[in-house]
Formats: sequence, structure tokens, C-alpha cells
Amino acid sequence: MLKDTSILRYLGFNTQGDLGPWTMYTSKRKGLVFFVKAPPLEPPSPLQTHQRNRFRLAGYVWRSLPQHVQRQWQTAAIDAALRITGYNLFVHWICRQDDTYIQTIERQSRIHLVPLLRTVP
Repeated sequence: MLKDTSILRYLGFNTQGDLGPWTMYTSKRKGLVFFVKAPPLEPPSPLQTHQRNRFRLAGYVWRSLPQHVQRQWQTAAIDAALRITGYNLFVHWICRQDDTYIQTIERQSRIHLVPLLRTVP
């Protein structure tokens, strides 16, 4: 089903992903495409459950950080000209444990991120 997206853009909606029972995205050729969300046919695999738990744990750790540490991650993402938020940067680091990647971000933004985490009570 195809609809004009101008009213949704006017209301501030980003027309992609799931919204209630609908899945939608914007096609360059067709405009807004949406359809009824299809339920999964099988239960999640053990690996899917493990991955979901990793992301859930990363979100929990983020919410448990003090506001000033969260702001540092947000500022580092902006200063390093990344097209992701500080939350996404943090989740990437927690899930990948890639210190060299974060060290590069620290050099670019001149903000020390990992020492901030080691000082969190």
C-alpha cells in the first residue's frame, strides 16, 4: 500500500520501522510503503535470545550511568562527527569490547570515555 508521506513529515514522524500493527518504510521510487506486521513463525533461537539479552544488558548499564557520564558519551559522538548517538556508541562498545575503536573516538573528541566508566561507583 502506498501513501503520501508529507502529512507524516509535517507531524514529525520518521516513516520507517514498526508503528503499532504496521511496518513501514520510505521507498525512493514509491514513497511510503506500509503493511501489516507479520508475527514470527518460530520462537527465537538460543543465539537470538543471547543477542537480545546482550542489548538489554547494555541498555540497563547505560541507564545506570550518571548523567554527566552519559553527556560525555553524547558529546564525544558529536565531536567525533559520528552519525550515531552517544547511546549507540556506548552500546557498540559494550557489545564489541573494542577498546581501540573507543580510543580513536577519544582522540578525535578529546574526551576520555573509558576512565569515566572506571570511576563510576
